[in-house]
Amino acid sequence: MLYYLFKYLQEAYNLTGAGVFQYISFRAGIAVITALLISAVLGKKIIEILRRKQMKETVRDLGLQGQLEKQGTPTMGGLIIIAAILIPTLLFTKVFNIYVLLMLLVTVWMGAIGFLDDYIKTFKGNKEGLPGKFKVFGQVALGLIVSIVFYCHEDVVVRQEFSDHIKNQIKTEKNVNSVMVKNESGGEQLMFDTKAPITTIPFFKNNEFNYGTLISWITEDYMKWSFIVFIPIVIFIITAVSNGANITDGLDGLATGNSAIIVATLAIFAYVSGNVVFSQYLNIMYIPNAGELVVFSAAFIGACAGFLWYNAYPAQVFMGDTGSLTIGGIIAVLAIMIRKELLLPVLCGVFLIENLSVIIQVGYFKYTKKKFGEGIRIFKMAPLHHHYQKLGFHETKIVTRFWLVGVLLAALTILTLKLR
Repeated sequence: MLYYLFKYLQEAYNLTGAGVFQYISFRAGIAVITALLISAVLGKKIIEILRRKQMKETVRDLGLQGQLEKQGTPTMGGLIIIAAILIPTLLFTKVFNIYVLLMLLVTVWMGAIGFLDDYIKTFKGNKEGLPGKFKVFGQVALGLIVSIVFYCHEDVVVRQEFSDHIKNQIKTEKNVNSVMVKNESGGEQLMFDTKAPITTIPFFKNNEFNYGTLISWITEDYMKWSFIVFIPIVIFIITAVSNGANITDGLDGLATGNSAIIVATLAIFAYVSGNVVFSQYLNIMYIPNAGELVVFSAAFIGACAGFLWYNAYPAQVFMGDTGSLTIGGIIAVLAIMIRKELLLPVLCGVFLIENLSVIIQVGYFKYTKKKFGEGIRIFKMAPLHHHYQKLGFHETKIVTRFWLVGVLLAALTILTLKLR
């Protein structure tokens, strides 16, 4: 809201310094600081409230080092992250930007699902929490809303030069509007805004991919029916990444630190994709209005950094499903918005390997039990971070090394801007 206030003050009264709020970089910087301060200051009060309300984690004895010491630690600390994201976002972004509105919806929606799960576990004494089918229903419903808005809203477009490659991808003039823009040298250049569901394939030249082409073998008018492919893909990504973050949240600071690294990387992509000069220089899709996602991402990073003040080993509070489902949903939708969702297997490699370790462990155990009458485990325990605990590694060493892996994956993801 402050963006609109200072814009008005500049235009109406020519207030000195008010124009600084027009810059995304300034608003992103102040959003980081504000979110960090909110999570650090408000976090202490929320932790005290959670203790008074007996919102404490019940820890099962799995024979892990230091596990029983965490018994009684407050949970639902994700409320700290959510508050520290929402307040700076409302203050410093163009709130009525469609991308910002969607991110606010995702944050509140996934936070509500996680809150219900934690509430049932703690207040109702049901260790299973919210039944899985209701979690999935909530994730599917969110994916449906996000994909429909993406497909239908007039402000969700991609602006590109009209090359033969793009022409073959689009196939129809119905989803394309021409626009004349100034290029880097000051001249004018004919560009095209398209609402086609286009994404980016990493490591390839001419790497724009239209989801509609997946059904081009069914009909020549496949662009008209591309939503049949696009909607399920969006739903799958949101469900997979949010659950991946949820599974990764098993050690103090593990999910929080990796999520901050992932969103920092996506913020870089959002900045260059939302800037016409950088997008032309890097030869990537220009996404009008996507620059506001940098401010939201900055608030997310600040919120995670502030939460780590209390969540670092030994944790004073756990984020619970309130936080883990929320950060996973945010990462998924943010990547979809900037058309980089196909990079998630690389960027979210830590989430992916944690998920795969559970799938492999359970699948192989069931297979060997059926075949040999006795189940065999590949890992000492799943998810993977518990496997290393069983091997005798200290929790802080595991978390730090997983963070380092996250940084390496983030660097590789950024390199895809030039590696094609």
